[in-house]
Amino acid sequence: MDLRQLRYFVQIAESGNVSRAAEVLSVAQPSLSQQIRNLEDELGVELFFRHARGVTPTEQGLTFYEHARRILHEVERAKDTVRSQATSPSGRISIGLPTSACRGLSLPLYEEIAKALPNITLHIVEAMSGTLDEWIQAGRLDVALLYDHKAFEHVAWTEMMIEDLMLIMPSRHPIACQDHISFQDVFRLPLPLVLPGRPNILRVVIEQLAARHEVTPTAIDCESLPAIAELVRSKKYAAIMPHFALSAEIARGEMVAIPIVDPTPSWRLSVVVSQRTLNVRGSEGVAKVLASVIAKLVESNVWRAKLKTHGKLPAVR
Repeated sequence: MDLRQLRYFVQIAESGNVSRAAEVLSVAQPSLSQQIRNLEDELGVELFFRHARGVTPTEQGLTFYEHARRILHEVERAKDTVRSQATSPSGRISIGLPTSACRGLSLPLYEEIAKALPNITLHIVEAMSGTLDEWIQAGRLDVALLYDHKAFEHVAWTEMMIEDLMLIMPSRHPIACQDHISFQDVFRLPLPLVLPGRPNILRVVIEQLAARHEVTPTAIDCESLPAIAELVRSKKYAAIMPHFALSAEIARGEMVAIPIVDPTPSWRLSVVVSQRTLNVRGSEGVAKVLASVIAKLVESNVWRAKLKTHGKLPAVR
């Protein structure tokens, strides 16, 4: 079995027709059919049902198709890694951004990557921080921005900043004019409070802080940032979120962000690089651009946070 046979097999499975696959591959149809027969002989199973309209993968064929595609994908990633060592970083880099930061980060990040790393194809994945943490450890993501990240064996990381969580209120509500509110009073509001449910890190931070200060953090659960924004916009709910997550709505005057004090809930954000990445230079390059974009947003007060470091990101070994 060789890579050529795998490519032939995948193309036939996706085309559903040997003659059509032969045209795409620029290979004579008899030769293509022979290669598939050789592959079936080696595996000891039939990979396709043959019929008048073409071919359809058997159950064993579908299983083999998933493995073949994964193998070919990894081969391409390996090529990207080798090429990147000889030239400027290139290839496809998957970066995970948490829901509360994805909207505000996506545009400046794409723009900076296009200027600084023109040969990099950036693939942004939006998910909750816990999910991103699992994926970065497993190597499904190359780079991620994570909240309250803990050290793990398979990642290199640097803490970027501390971000305060704030009370998000509908504009024109009587409380909206306050310049701050105590943590205890947040849970005595006349409006129901909406928060992401566990295991979302925001909910964990709030509940841990509440437990230390003998506060009962009653709230309804909502995992969707657009839905939380809509609930607050309705003037019937309030929320606890970072300012950056809803900065567009705040700028339009649809809601306000009130600092929470005594105590102030906050979390730490870190730029994380998977040590299982196959494109080390590309991943490190994207991580540095991400850190630079974050620093600029914080320094210009677009992102309300406190920078922790301007140091170099750790190298991936």
